[in-house]
Amino acid sequence: MKTTIKILLLVAIVALSYFVIMSIMTPIKFENERSKREKVVIERLIDLRTAQMEFKDQKGRYTVGLDTLVKFLQTGKKKMVLKEGTLSDAQLEAGLTEAKAVKIVRSGNMKEIEAYGLQHFRRDTTMTDLLTALYNGKYTAQSIENLQYIPFSENEIFEVEINNNYLSTNNIWIPLIEMRAPYMAFLADVNRQETLNLIDYQRKLEKYTGLKVGSVIEPNNFAGNWE
Repeated sequence: MKTTIKILLLVAIVALSYFVIMSIMTPIKFENERSKREKVVIERLIDLRTAQMEFKDQKGRYTVGLDTLVKFLQTGKKKMVLKEGTLSDAQLEAGLTEAKAVKIVRSGNMKEIEAYGLQHFRRDTTMTDLLTALYNGKYTAQSIENLQYIPFSENEIFEVEINNNYLSTNNIWIPLIEMRAPYMAFLADVNRQETLNLIDYQRKLEKYTGLKVGSVIEPNNFAGNWE
């Protein structure tokens, strides 16, 4: 009987120790994995922000359709200025400007070019693929398809919301956009309960329960909520 009680006590101690350790380690493991995943999601949101800003520059608006944004990146071009050489302080003090220097070089008048010391000054405009111009080889036409999906999710697409009705205090129309990745989309499979705890904590702080860039409430320079 005493032996049985000792065994049961030992089992209880082992079980209690296990639960104590797990209660400590589970949040730690969750936070470590959360940190790793958030870095990837943030990088994707930054790349999406870059794409939306370029889309707006060329089209005059943001797009709520990320499939449209992907096609724009796959087929679009961007005007790039290739720069060679800079104007010295002496040239600037003499009244030479970038625009004037470009005009002289494009004229092809070698005497004038040499007189102004512009033999190695070039400003050439060229059209470059958007993927190269914006991401410098980070994506291919195929891999850019993944830009619209939240990493670590089951191919869930980033949430996009646009507000085209915002007027500033000066009655200036400002288009606003917000792109979001909810915690449940990329953390729930790590530990659902810890994810729910995180969401509850963020709600108590009146913060968005995930990662996002931009705002549809007021202009914030397209900032991320981690910045």
